[in-house]
Amino acid sequence: MPLANKRFVIYLLMILLGIASGMSDISLLKDFGLLISDIFIKIFRCISMPIVALSLIVTLSSYSSEKSMRKIWQRTLFYTLSTTIIAATVSCLLYLIIKPTNANFSAVINAAPLPEKPHYLQHLASLIPSNVFAPFLEHQVMGVLIIGLLVGIAIRYIPEEQPRKAVIHFFQGIHSLFLVITKWIVAILPLGLYGFITATVVQLRGGIDISGIGEYLAVLVLANLIQGFIILPIWLKFNKIRPFVTMRKMMPALSIAFFSKSSAGTLPITMATAEKQLNISPKISRFILPLCTNINMNGCAAFIFVTVIYLMQNQGIDITIGTMALWILVATIAAVGNAGVPMGCFFLSASLLASMDIPISLLGIILPFYSIIDMIETALNVWSDSCIAKVVSDKSEMDLQADDLTEHAMPIKAVEY
Repeated sequence: MPLANKRFVIYLLMILLGIASGMSDISLLKDFGLLISDIFIKIFRCISMPIVALSLIVTLSSYSSEKSMRKIWQRTLFYTLSTTIIAATVSCLLYLIIKPTNANFSAVINAAPLPEKPHYLQHLASLIPSNVFAPFLEHQVMGVLIIGLLVGIAIRYIPEEQPRKAVIHFFQGIHSLFLVITKWIVAILPLGLYGFITATVVQLRGGIDISGIGEYLAVLVLANLIQGFIILPIWLKFNKIRPFVTMRKMMPALSIAFFSKSSAGTLPITMATAEKQLNISPKISRFILPLCTNINMNGCAAFIFVTVIYLMQNQGIDITIGTMALWILVATIAAVGNAGVPMGCFFLSASLLASMDIPISLLGIILPFYSIIDMIETALNVWSDSCIAKVVSDKSEMDLQADDLTEHAMPIKAVEY
């Protein structure tokens, strides 16, 4: 049996075992699955932050071509903003089509309690780390991203060649060490999938009542599905990339993202899968994917837009086309500043609503459903990251080939004596 088919069978078996463990009334079996889930979440949390920083540092400090680096930057940022704006726009169009009715907020009395989160401006201020180690200890993904960018660029400006090379070799060695650990984790990944599915089924067995907000949930789910299965595949097809073959090859990373609900935690698996299955150059994947994990949030943009508009509507605020257009832009900007961690979009929405004096207690009705929404959003975010990395990788290779052809085709000037 081919290796790809064996992997598929193993993943399918672990999914079925996870469902069986979650549905089982045998406490030992259920507790074992929850233990596995907890262990893998801690493993991902342990290696994800160093991977983000080291990938950016090694890539930025090692690049020798400023022109190619500039093109990669420009394409990544352009595709990130484009796909995120499209995701928010799709959710806007669906909102206008479905027209969700107001929820029955008498249920707020029994709604889940909301975690406390600071004002949105405080959230932005918190992105700047107070010391070098704080972002790693507190899992502030944007803080780690900032440190990685600054250190990677600063290394290039070390004037002495020998110290500069020594620093680069040091970070390359540490980065290689974490990549070896990542390979070990990939090898036992099916066990982690079993644990995540067990934990998810256990959470879902409590039952969920969607009375009053079914249309709101329909807008969110459809927006994510259209973005993931229609918009992004059309874009890949336009760039002469087979979309669903690409999706199938990225399935290990997408499945872990779905059940772990953390694109940052899934990053090591995403990078390893993209490099091995999509043949993306490590120089490109180890720069683009950490960057996209932090700024490319298609699912988050859709959630912020739909949630804020829906709760504004329930507060009796007049929702116009102009208001929606403004919130497409706000949702895009807010999503770019979001951290790729569980419930990141939920807290961002709460901060934005609080800044407008809209009672965030209304989010208590949404909270019981957010676990499922977060799973779909995270898988979409990782899928979008993978699409951007693949398109940028292919275009970069085309640029290199074009440069080679141009170089060989250049006429040789006669030397005058």
